Amino acid sequence: MNPEVLSFFHDDTNTISHIVIDPATNHAAIIDSVLDYCAASGRTHTKSADELISVVRDRGLTIEWIMETHVHADHLSAAPYLHEKLGGKIVIGSHVQDVQKVFTKLFNTNGVAIDGSQFGHLLEDGETFKIGELEGRAIHTPGHTPACMSYLIGDALFVGDTLFAADFGTARCDFPGGDARALYNSVQKLFELPDETRVFLCHDYLPEGRDEYVIQTTIGEEKARNIHVGHGASEEQFVKMRTERDAQLAMPKLILPSVQVNMRAGHLPEPEDNGVSYIKVPLNAV
Repeated sequence: MNPEVLSFFHDDTNTISHIVIDPATNHAAIIDSVLDYCAASGRTHTKSADELISVVRDRGLTIEWIMETHVHADHLSAAPYLHEKLGGKIVIGSHVQDVQKVFTKLFNTNGVAIDGSQFGHLLEDGETFKIGELEGRAIHTPGHTPACMSYLIGDALFVGDTLFAADFGTARCDFPGGDARALYNSVQKLFELPDETRVFLCHDYLPEGRDEYVIQTTIGEEKARNIHVGHGASEEQFVKMRTERDAQLAMPKLILPSVQVNMRAGHLPEPEDNGVSYIKVPLNAV
């Protein structure tokens, strides 16, 4: 059985969220949701998440899982808000603990758990799960971060930042715990799947010469055309390219608020004694 997939593009962060539906039972999962955030004012709002909620309710769907492919550095997750409104367990790969250990030190967040306990469930590599009658499998795909997890659900693969559209390539590997060699090997693991496997992206950007966003591709297309890892690119070629390219990239504009929130499963930092939550900005540290 294969899922029905509804995809939603978030213009402010170029993020693609997905609702994955078992047609037989109307049970579903939400993957890589977005909480809207204004960096200038520090205000959050839920317009994008409310769009997902509206579709879920209109379709009469039962949400079993609210899934994260990794601790995102470019947008805040709406997982707790969706959980409050729709139910479902918030899940991520078990290596999120490695990310938490690094960033709790950077942000000096005393008291924040580093065992992943903020999430409802931690998936191990190869672990299977159900969405209604559909079977899914977690595939550990480190490289962009040590905790990246891809999800294979029927013939649909949700890759997070492991792969982009073929004409855009792959994600950066210069964040703490990132590893270009690990990313290359993660992609090769995905390339062992059937060519017709549908690949659903987490982000898309418009490279020169393209004027429409890409949300879905296939393993076959990525193997043949991906400008970084397709057409038989070697591991050494990829590591050299990725290392040189990453050295020229600016930091994502929302990395500091995103990581602080997303390592907490999307929960905002605990309010201080004045009732206000704060995002820290470490000076001269990154």
